[in-house]
Amino acid sequence: PFYGLCCGAAEGHKVLYDREVPFEIRNQADAGTRDNEVGSLEAIRVKILVMGEERNPLTLRIELTSENDLFFHFNHNLDEHGFRSVQDMQKLMVEFPDYPNVLIRMFNMCIKEPETHLAVFVIEREGLARLDFIQNMEYKFVELLSCNFVMSPEDVVRQHIGFRYNTVKSRLSLVTARLQDLESLIKVKNPSLLLQINKAQQGKDKANSSTMSSRSKAFT
Repeated sequence: PFYGLCCGAAEGHKVLYDREVPFEIRNQADAGTRDNEVGSLEAIRVKILVMGEERNPLTLRIELTSENDLFFHFNHNLDEHGFRSVQDMQKLMVEFPDYPNVLIRMFNMCIKEPETHLAVFVIEREGLARLDFIQNMEYKFVELLSCNFVMSPEDVVRQHIGFRYNTVKSRLSLVTARLQDLESLIKVKNPSLLLQINKAQQGKDKANSSTMSSRSKAFT
């Protein structure tokens, strides 16, 4: 689904990648959660953005959002200077201009081969998080790359929710207008058919209402 203009793009970044990727979410912010505890599998929307030229970016940004949780909004920001420390710590064999393409390949492998390529997102305390790309080698798990994330500020989250709400609202308006056009056309061309459709819909609404009422009584 499309949620409108993302926050990074609104700031002048160029979107290089925008797909839903299967993530394993592990929430270690809760007390008592073990490091090796298996998390929940969720489809996370991943956006990779760059500032500057695509082949020689000044900065890179990854935005993570969730269809199931409006308040799930994390970001990873890196420039060439910050990349140097990541490169040294993780023994990466690529330079900063190649980093976006490496990430894109990683995410695509998690989509194409989810049994062997895993994206594990670990939510830590104080708004920090970590994304680990892990390959299942059958005899061991190998960590290929790790990216640090932070929870987006409250104003960014509010802006993101506003984009999503307005997009859904505009889509609803378009669908409602289209439905009214169809209803008017059927009314002119075949009024009896419109009556049949309305009666059938009323029957469905009554059946759904009866089912909901029965379920409500069962829980009281």
